Amino acid sequence: MRELLRSNDTVLIGFAQSVLRQAGIASFVADQYMSVVEGSIGAFPRRLQVADGDWATARGALAEAGLADWLIEDGDARP
Repeated sequence: MRELLRSNDTVLIGFAQSVLRQAGIASFVADQYMSVVEGSIGAFPRRLQVADGDWATARGALAEAGLADWLIEDGDARP
């Protein structure tokens, strides 16, 4: 799995998932349940991830949908 974007904004994450779903790309939101630990204050960003083979296509779909500024650059993603 490779990270595409990281945000505290659940609406942004939901929109990005919708764009990917329409493009036929499966995605996974990591850290979405951290709110249980953090007390729902939004301190920990959620990470939207896709399979390695879908990463480039997913980036293109999200950029086309206007989310280019939110995308993680290849060297910025944490392992």
